[in-house]
Amino acid sequence: MCPYDRLATFLKRFSLDVRPAPLAQATLVLLAGPDGLPRMVHYRLDKDWCDIDEAALLFCAAIEWSGLSNPLIAALPDCVTLDLKQDLESASLAALIQSELTGKRCGGDPVISRLCEVLIIRLMRMQIERGSDRSGLLAGLSDPRLSRALVAMHDRPGRDWRNQELAEIAGLSLSRFTEIFALTVGQPPSAYLRSWRLTLAQQDVAKGDRVDTIARRYGYKSSEGFTRAFRHRFGQNPIALRGQFVR
Repeated sequence: MCPYDRLATFLKRFSLDVRPAPLAQATLVLLAGPDGLPRMVHYRLDKDWCDIDEAALLFCAAIEWSGLSNPLIAALPDCVTLDLKQDLESASLAALIQSELTGKRCGGDPVISRLCEVLIIRLMRMQIERGSDRSGLLAGLSDPRLSRALVAMHDRPGRDWRNQELAEIAGLSLSRFTEIFALTVGQPPSAYLRSWRLTLAQQDVAKGDRVDTIARRYGYKSSEGFTRAFRHRFGQNPIALRGQFVR
């Protein structure tokens, strides 16, 4: 098990759902090569597939992973592409998907959905390792030092994190850590932590949790302070979202 798992909390806190869909509604497409075998995987949120060779289509799916409320999804480039010739393990997954599509066996649809979930996770791993040339979460997660501090905040958002503690986790001096974090992630550690806490708090509010409980859960000294921060971020009081389930 990875001691600093950069994906685990996103998988736990944001519901990943895969369902077959027509191309116009798809966010994931699997394309065949000239030999008819899976060759390329494309994932894009804008569903702009005007340049796709529809004759090569093997499978299309709509991927729901909490949309842009999921900071990882919001940080992705417009299109994530995987050449299966460069990733034999993902190629094997794609071949299993193709086998289930053509075999039409019992339980095929759930199996295809589970395989696509694994494929999406592999895509996210690849994108994190690939990083980004612009500041943001992907760039931070791809940095072996900053990623440790980010995972600590993701896993324990209610802790009263100090920059010195996070710098020690990253293995950097305090001044170097705060400088690199701001340049790479695009905001100071404290600002990122506030944003992450409010993202999680929005989910908890929508599920119907008590405001005072959520405030304590994410390190706010009072429910009034939490409500002000929530209203500033989302434009309405938390009580207005109670009971609205956020995927």
